[in-house]
Amino acid sequence: MLLLPETDSQPNVAMKDKICRLGCWKGNVTPEEIKGGHSNHNFFVEDGGESFFVRLGHDLDVHCVMRSNELAISRAAHAAGISPEVVWHEPGVMVTRYIQGKTLTKQDIAKQNNLNRLVPLIQKCHRQIIHHIRGPVLMFWVFHVCRNYAAILRDSNHPLSVQLPRLMNINSALEKAVGNIKPVVTHNDLLASNFIDDGEKFWIIDWEYAGFNTALFDLACFCSFCDLHPDQEDRILATYFKSRVTDELRRRFIAFKCASELWTYLWSPVAESHYALDLDYQKIARGHQLNFERLWVEFNQI
Repeated sequence: MLLLPETDSQPNVAMKDKICRLGCWKGNVTPEEIKGGHSNHNFFVEDGGESFFVRLGHDLDVHCVMRSNELAISRAAHAAGISPEVVWHEPGVMVTRYIQGKTLTKQDIAKQNNLNRLVPLIQKCHRQIIHHIRGPVLMFWVFHVCRNYAAILRDSNHPLSVQLPRLMNINSALEKAVGNIKPVVTHNDLLASNFIDDGEKFWIIDWEYAGFNTALFDLACFCSFCDLHPDQEDRILATYFKSRVTDELRRRFIAFKCASELWTYLWSPVAESHYALDLDYQKIARGHQLNFERLWVEFNQI
């Protein structure tokens, strides 16, 4: 994981002060901000010869994110051997052990020897985390999230509102196409940067969107967000489901890929209007819009 220094601003100083006052430290600490969070602030802390990752973030109603859900699944993922241990939490704060390793890139993900290890890890997530969860857990249903984003944009008279009738019609068509599902616990945001290689094993981090969903959505997000080739996608599906990839499975898979790109396309203007993070939200939106439109064409050709 790469640590990047950031010039202190007043909010940054306040966040660091809050971290320094946490009750889990053995001595005085000096938090270092890790840039890159899209809806939260992350810090690296050394204390007593150990390294920790501190995540600051409250519930995000606009994104359907609840931190109690993230905490429950993070703990379960650690119990399943998939994610680092949670060592402290309080409202708006979660502290986990810091994994010394390399954050993966799309290029890393695309290597077949890595895919051969990552697909079983994702499958382990779907099969084992559920047995370690305690307390309530949310369901993440991408089509609901898209409808919620559309309502927020419509209510705020966002310029994108004129496109929402078409986008929501597509959202409904994709939802119908995926059919019935078998729910498992899924991550739902399998970006390359949410995998860490410590030299011996891969870890999955960042469970804020996790919840009950279908495995196929996780696989679709993984393939779409990591820009994998169609041949690689077919191998992933065949490996995961231990069967050949039928036209019906591929159509449902493309429907979920398209929905994942619609989700992130709509996420950008909503996030931009609610948070002041240093991100080029319009560039993010344009990229996902292009992917969404391409996948919608592909879906209709199957």
